[in-house]
Amino acid sequence: MKKRLVSLVAIVAIAFTSCTVSNDEPENGFQVDPTNFKGNITQGTVTLNASIVYNLTGGLIVAEGAKLVIPAGTVIKASGGTSSYIAVAQGAQIFIDGTANSPVVMTSSKATPAPADWGGLVICGKAPTNKGATATAEVSDLTYGGSVVNDNSGSIRYLRVEYTGATFNGSKEFNGVSLFGVGSGTTFEYVQSYNGGDDGIEFFGGTVSGKYLVSTGSGDDSIDFADGWSGTGQYWYINKGTKAGIEGSNNGDDGNATPTTTAILKDISIVGPGSEGALYIKEGGGNWTVSNIYAADFDLGIKIKSSDTAANENVKNGNIIITNIQFDQVTTKDQYSGTEVYFTEGTNSGAGNGKLAPAWAAGWTVGL
Repeated sequence: MKKRLVSLVAIVAIAFTSCTVSNDEPENGFQVDPTNFKGNITQGTVTLNASIVYNLTGGLIVAEGAKLVIPAGTVIKASGGTSSYIAVAQGAQIFIDGTANSPVVMTSSKATPAPADWGGLVICGKAPTNKGATATAEVSDLTYGGSVVNDNSGSIRYLRVEYTGATFNGSKEFNGVSLFGVGSGTTFEYVQSYNGGDDGIEFFGGTVSGKYLVSTGSGDDSIDFADGWSGTGQYWYINKGTKAGIEGSNNGDDGNATPTTTAILKDISIVGPGSEGALYIKEGGGNWTVSNIYAADFDLGIKIKSSDTAANENVKNGNIIITNIQFDQVTTKDQYSGTEVYFTEGTNSGAGNGKLAPAWAAGWTVGL
């Protein structure tokens, strides 16, 4: 009997050991496959390894309660057009910890990359927008918006996204980085969009601020904000875009929607070309406080359509004020049809070096 009991214990021990060894699933339940990087991170924290190149082959979703950590020097190469993107849901967080000498790079996997090769980075938060209590992001079908002004979706520093902007149709396509209702508790700085097929960086409502942003070679507008965005943009360098340098809207369906877009913009260089002006006040515009803008190489400096009643009223009522804007090789300074003085000219350095790339952009950017 004793011998049989010992044997039974031994069998159980062997079986337990066998199960433990064969279980290669991590504690958070998400198996990282660098050669086929995609799927849903539903819990815990997934940390990538900078020594490995990750091949993004589909959608990577960070779900509520989960975290994705991407260390300095990590490279993610994407394929698959619109099916390939990284999205952070409400209540989830992403931490991109690049440095000036070792940025995180999200790019195309093609040998000869081109704009619109893949989707881009989408972040959804719980901060207010003027699109209703909540809305659905057009390129990830994730919910965004709410009432948490200081919502925290993580921290993004020293990130470069390249060849984004894959197109679903004529009215639906990815941007380089899309920020949907992202809150002020989120850090968003030292980010470049390079050669994207659509807009470079866009704020869809929310309260997050953006500092040290670069947009180069965008297929549409370089940096956009809309839908009740309330934040500060400082030290932006924009060049080689196709349409507007900065396009700012209140709401495309209702130019007077609330909460109203309230933007503080300062220390920015906008270098052309671009067919829709260095600054485009659009769809109501909202409230703008703008200073120290260097606009160069545009046919038009400031665009406001005469048919945009709400935008023109905001200019007329003093809700949009531009102080110390410098025009360099700009053919027509503004398109406003009213008589109000809403901008003053001066001499400034914009993002730090006028028309030329600023010192803070050295090392981690390309194409300047």
